[in-house]
Amino acid sequence: MPIWLKQTPTGIAVNIHCQPGAKQTKVVGLHDGCLKISLQAPALENKANEMLLSWLSKQLKVPQKQIQFLSGQNSRKKRLEIWGPITLEQVIEALNP
Repeated sequence: MPIWLKQTPTGIAVNIHCQPGAKQTKVVGLHDGCLKISLQAPALENKANEMLLSWLSKQLKVPQKQIQFLSGQNSRKKRLEIWGPITLEQVIEALNP
């Protein structure tokens, strides 16, 4: 299992390192034990967080309300939890760098 992914009692926790202000939104690899994702949105007025949630929701095919920040809203290093009918395998397949 990837180091950036963890099964929790309520869902799946994902550790993400964000790189706002990029040319396109995509998974770029691993960084410091986190999945590194470049985001097109700038890191101001919560735009990068909103883009991250909407992008993850599309990639994982889950409603955006099933993805929640556990920590790191104001940092590049974020921890999110995804719940709903989704497996670790589906997350790995959708986000594997």
